[in-house]
Parts: sequence; structure tokens; C-alpha cells
Amino acid sequence: MARRQGPGPWWHGAIGYQIYIRSFADSNADGIGDLTGIRGRLGYLVDLGVDFVWITPFYPSPMADWGYDVADYCDIDPRFGTLADFDDLIVDAHRRGLRILVDLVPNHSSDAHPWFQDALTGPDSDYRDYYVWADPDSDGGPPNNWIAYFGGPAWTLDQASGQYYMHLFLPEQPDLNWRNPSVVDEFDRILRFWLERGVDGFRIDVAGALVKDDRLRSNPQVGPWDPIAGRAKQWLAFDHRHDVFQPESHQVFRRWRAICDEYDAYLLGETYHRDPQGLADLVPGDGMHGGFWFEPMHVDWDVDELRRALAAPVDLLGERLLWATGSHDVPRSPSRFGGGDLGRERTLALNVLISCLPGVPVLYQGEELGLVDGRVPPGAVLDPVESGRDGCRTPMPWEPGPGTGFTTGEPWLYSDRRADDETAQAQVNRPGSWHSRYTDLLAARRDLPDLVNEPVVWTDGGDGPVISYRRGPVTVVANTSGHAHQAEIPVDGAVAYATPGVVAADAGHLSIAAHGAAILVTPS
Repeated sequence: MARRQGPGPWWHGAIGYQIYIRSFADSNADGIGDLTGIRGRLGYLVDLGVDFVWITPFYPSPMADWGYDVADYCDIDPRFGTLADFDDLIVDAHRRGLRILVDLVPNHSSDAHPWFQDALTGPDSDYRDYYVWADPDSDGGPPNNWIAYFGGPAWTLDQASGQYYMHLFLPEQPDLNWRNPSVVDEFDRILRFWLERGVDGFRIDVAGALVKDDRLRSNPQVGPWDPIAGRAKQWLAFDHRHDVFQPESHQVFRRWRAICDEYDAYLLGETYHRDPQGLADLVPGDGMHGGFWFEPMHVDWDVDELRRALAAPVDLLGERLLWATGSHDVPRSPSRFGGGDLGRERTLALNVLISCLPGVPVLYQGEELGLVDGRVPPGAVLDPVESGRDGCRTPMPWEPGPGTGFTTGEPWLYSDRRADDETAQAQVNRPGSWHSRYTDLLAARRDLPDLVNEPVVWTDGGDGPVISYRRGPVTVVANTSGHAHQAEIPVDGAVAYATPGVVAADAGHLSIAAHGAAILVTPS
């Protein structure tokens, strides 16, 4: 089980790791990552120093959105294995001290789910009210002006019944009706199904959008909407007052919290709200145990943006925060932060800053290798979303050579081969490698005193290129600039972790190389 730092829930002081299952490790040469592949790499994860693993969806699915369109919530897609494979993974992970969290996709199902297939048979079908249906507007068009997050109207006409069904994402992902008590009961059973198999928690996909406005009112339009514009511009043309962030969703989360607490399971959300108060409203403390703060995945490498992104949510949420610099939905942070070693240095510095803040840091697979986005040629692009997420989803490079140790077959997603020095084989146990720097960071964090009840005191004065804070006996400092800087530190602080080029100078000062960072501990 996970190694806790102090009293309280097991995830206090824990470090997470996200696995994008299709691209992590393939055990049967079909080019698709699977559960047995993950099981074969558990030793790698233990040695890295993480406490829990969150695995993206492995349920039966037509893969219109690569598994986030679920056709059966209580089984395994054959491409990923079997329930027996899953049980073996849980047993092995627990034996090694790792916990396993699974992705729950409750906002929508696949249109191939038996519930929706029944709903299509007519308005009086048993499962019709499991989904959000509405009559056309007076002009025969969609019932309101809601748009899908992936662009275009959030409504698709069912020709047979003359009604529209709602989908916040692809038309193949119809939204479930969370105002129907039967849907609530179904998911109680789904949670218990997996908890009884030994899972240690759930990451809730699209956690801010389960319940929709009961009157399906149109959203206020705040800018011009162009149906052929990019999805981000389409989305920002509206004030999303009625389609997402409805307060009734908390009733669902409180119910799930009670179930998870029976099993000592961690309930966390994909809480995509870039306003810290909005995030705090989504995770008030009596529902989900925690929620991701997405701002670090979107900031430019600018000291003021970074300082704001780190400081803004801390006092509001504390240990309910989850931190990540990347995921399967955004470009890898080394690519965003300048590419190459510059982007890698900046990403590591940001992870050092995150490491001692309240909450739980989560690495995205390959982040510990300093991976930039893989290059997917135009003819090999697979992602249905126009912004393109293929680059951050390319297969994990385990070793040099064809297939990079990910598969002996043809990878599901083609990309240019990684350089040999980007592979795990080239980096593990090699001093100075990106993998070693992250392993050392995670080890240093584990050895720190318990910080759960320690407040954050920002010590950088709010300006200049150096960001620093103190938390109990721990001081964290990072230089965001391209030039070496000196930072004031506790006179008797000992360096617990430092990136290359961090040198103790005169008493009370630390010389920090460009994009360097350090953690210091003052003896008690």
C-alpha cells in the first residue's frame, strides 16, 4: 500500500502517476497497450517512487474518443485484457505497495451502450430517460444554443422520434441524465463493482458537468459564435451558466464520497475550472476528496503567470488540490515551455515548486524521461479533436530500436522514432539523466517532514525571477530566468534536493543556475 507521511488519509503526502493505457506497454504485440503490459512495468513505477497509478479507461468501447465513450462500465475491452488480468494487476500492485485508481466516465456513455441502444427504440423505452432528450425549438432546430466542447451544436436529431439528444462532446457520446434516480443507482453499483475488485479510488471524468439545467435554458452569448471556428473560440462565445457546473452535481459526489469512504478509496475529479474560486466550489470538502488544478498545464513560461498559478488556489483548497504539468489532453510541458533541454529544465523546476505545496502531484507517463511531444506525421493523425492530442499520446519509449520496447508489433499510433537517450533504458540509474533527477526529487519529497498542517508562506516578495516559499521547516526556491540568480535562504538550511547548477554561496544565500530549483530543510 502507499507509504503515507503522517496521520490522515493515505493520499496525504502521496505522489501519483497517470498511465494512458493505449500507449504505456503492449504485452501481446497488437500495438495497443494493455493491463498485462502495465503489470510488467510495476517495478519501474515502484523504483520511480510513485504511490498510486491512475489508469485511463479500459472498458469496452467503440473508441470514438479512445475509450472515453464507454459501452460497458463493468467489463474490460478485449484490446486491454480481461477482468482476470485486471484482478492480477491489482494483486501485484498492492503487493508492491502501489495503489490503483481507475477512470470513471459518468457524464456520458457510448452511443453503443445498451442503455442508449434501447433509448433509440422510442420515447417510451425503458432507458429513454437515462439520457437528455428534448423537442426541437420552434424553428425545428436544436432545443437551445448549447454547443459541444469539441465544437458544433451539443444536440443531434434522432430522425425516428423527432427529438434531439444532448452530447457535451462527440455525437457518439450522449450525455446521461443525472436527474434520473435510476442513473444514480446504476453508478452506485458500478462504483461498488470496482471497489470490491480492490481499486483504490476513481478519477471522475468531466466532473463539473454531470447535472444539466432542469429547464435546459440557453446560455448567455458573450461573443460572436462561428460554427466553423476552432472549438476553443466556439466554447468561449458563451457564458456556460446552464450546461456545466450545476450545484446539484454535489449531491452525486457526496453520495460517491460516502461509498468511497467505506473502502478508504480516493475520489478525485477532472475539475476543469481555471478560476480558483470556481475550483473550490467544485471541491467544497464534503464531496470529492480532491480536484485537479489545470492552470499549470496552460501557463506560459512567465514568472508572473507561474507565481499566480501556484499561489492562487492554495489557501482556498489546501490538501484538496491535485497538481499536474501535463496529461493526455494537452501538449507535454517540455514542448510548451520551449522544447528540448530548455523545456525539460523548466518543467523540472515547476515540478520542484509543486512538490511541496499542499495537495497531490501527479506525473504524466514519460514526464520523468523529459519527453517532449512525439511527432505524428499529418497522414498518421488519429485524434478526432481539431486541436490534436496525438503528440502527447505517442507510445512510451522503453528502449532503443523498432517499437521502442513498447510493442513488437505496429504501434496503434505512428510517430517518428524517439532518440535513444529519450528511452527509459538509457536513463534509469544513469546519474544526471532526467529520470534520475525525477527519482531523486520524489525520494527527497518522501524524506521530508510531514507538511500537511503547515501553511505556505511566500518569501519571494512577489517580484523578480525567483519564486520561493516556506512551509514549516522546508524552503523551496526556483529561478525562472535564463541567467543565474542568488536567493535568500534560511542560514542553517540544508539542501535536500537541487537541480544541476545550484550552489550554496555565502551564509543565507543560494546561487541558482538558469531554470534551477532546490528544496532546503531547516533542522528542528
